[in-house]
Amino acid sequence: MQGIDSPVQDTALAWVGVRSDPTGMLIKTKSILVCAIIILSAAAFRYAAQTSGPEYTGDGQLKFPEHYREWVYLTSGFDMSYSPNAMQMGHHMFDNVFVNPEAYDAFMKTGKWPDKTTFVLEARRGLDKGSINQVGSYQSEEVMGIEAHVKDESRFAGKWAFFRFDDGKLAKMIPTSADCYSCHATRGAVDTTFVQFYPTLMPVARSKGTLSPQYKGVDRH
Repeated sequence: MQGIDSPVQDTALAWVGVRSDPTGMLIKTKSILVCAIIILSAAAFRYAAQTSGPEYTGDGQLKFPEHYREWVYLTSGFDMSYSPNAMQMGHHMFDNVFVNPEAYDAFMKTGKWPDKTTFVLEARRGLDKGSINQVGSYQSEEVMGIEAHVKDESRFAGKWAFFRFDDGKLAKMIPTSADCYSCHATRGAVDTTFVQFYPTLMPVARSKGTLSPQYKGVDRH
């Protein structure tokens, strides 16, 4: 009698194949799981980047960005001061600047800072004696201060605001009468920010033509 092909036979044959090659099926299953883990990890990373913008309390205080050290590092300053009459301290200081990842990505594409850009400036004491170091300075483990510069167009009249974390968890907005606002507005290379001190971003701003008129008219170095 002639055999009749049917979906049932095809299914049965398929199961025979699986049973005869369990190792191959296990390898395929593991490969699928690995791919799923990679996809989920990438999605989690993108979600973290998308949610790294500023967060506030009900009374308008800025919440401390716990993971800022995982953001994009822009530069470090050493004993920098914008005032020629700055008081000399008895030790050196490093200033490290970080920006949230999505803001960095947008800047690299456009030369502009998007809404919800958040800069964090971390101050650490400079040390010269320790371990095998004989010349020069390195950064201390202790953080001496944390400040933030935030762009939030719907919240701040001037789009940008400064915050200083004194207790480490919450920061009140620095009043707009403070010198930092006028200094950034008149001296900032891009959108009131000191891109002129960020060596990897200044070429981007030049190529995109986003240098501010104030900067081009005053600071050419």
